[in-house]
Amino acid sequence: MNATKLLLLGAAALAMAGCDNSYGPDKSIDRGINAHHLSTLKAGVWVDPEGCDHWIIDDGVEGYMSERVDDYGKPICSGAAPPNTVVGPFKEGSPVPDYL
Repeated sequence: MNATKLLLLGAAALAMAGCDNSYGPDKSIDRGINAHHLSTLKAGVWVDPEGCDHWIIDDGVEGYMSERVDDYGKPICSGAAPPNTVVGPFKEGSPVPDYL
């Protein structure tokens, strides 16, 4: 194996070593300007175009969303609101005003 191939192989191995996210930061904590644990905010529900629910939180600086699923990982489509709408107190608990 020539030196160029060996160098490229080493660089690829080093780049792949950085791809392991199993030890990444805790995603339940906001580390931004107004850092706080996300459990201090209240979530609302956004209903997608297919009628399925997603948890949504807006802290005034950033927004968070995750799909609502049952114990088996299947989407929850509760009919809580018409498609493409948000219901609930998804902006409550934010110390940052949302001017939009």
